Amino acid sequence: MAESEATGASGDSPAAAVLFDIDGTLITTGGAGEAAWSRAFDDLYGVAVEVSDYTTTGIADPEVARLSFRGALGRDPTHRELARLMGCQLRHLPQAVADSDGYVVMPGVEELLDRLIDTGHLLGLTTGNLEAAAHIKLSRANLNRFFSFGGYGSDSGDRTELTRRATERARAISGEAIDASECVSVGDTPHDVAAGHGASIRVVGVATGRYELGELRDAGADFALATLRDWPPALEGSVR
Repeated sequence: MAESEATGASGDSPAAAVLFDIDGTLITTGGAGEAAWSRAFDDLYGVAVEVSDYTTTGIADPEVARLSFRGALGRDPTHRELARLMGCQLRHLPQAVADSDGYVVMPGVEELLDRLIDTGHLLGLTTGNLEAAAHIKLSRANLNRFFSFGGYGSDSGDRTELTRRATERARAISGEAIDASECVSVGDTPHDVAAGHGASIRVVGVATGRYELGELRDAGADFALATLRDWPPALEGSVR
């Protein structure tokens, strides 16, 4: 059996709302996002840019745009330049996703999402992607159908703040109070762990991205999983 374990979780009560990161957690686009950024820089400024030269995994799209612009062009973008760059990246993203040979849905994703829907859990997104980018990336695998709300890079460049936005939307959709102890976020990086804890919710770390189980444990994940096939039964129990 794949290795997974709780790492001093703050509670093993069932989750009412589960918030999922996208890249490295639900899917990998095989570099489609990076390709779309590169095409945007080429279109607008005629320069070859690899955003991975200036950024790390787990940061929000507006920050990816700012850091890459600064690194490639030697200055900060104006707000209009930032808007043009993000808009141009979104223009290229659907084709980049469609063309990607490396697009993969992570193990156990669809089975888990189906199960959580059937047991009455609210499912949302907590992602540094712009909202439009998030849905473009998920559309190829027909995964948008599972998620009724989210917190996005277009809400805030701060991962903690956009996670808070997602929990607020969960409460709005449910029509009743959902305590922070009933929310769980799921991500594949230490940034995701820090953001969830910053929003006062439990975090499931899943080692399907660039970080290993031990690194997610060390970052403080309440549960560390090899894949989403190892979802903790305690979080999947009946909800109120």
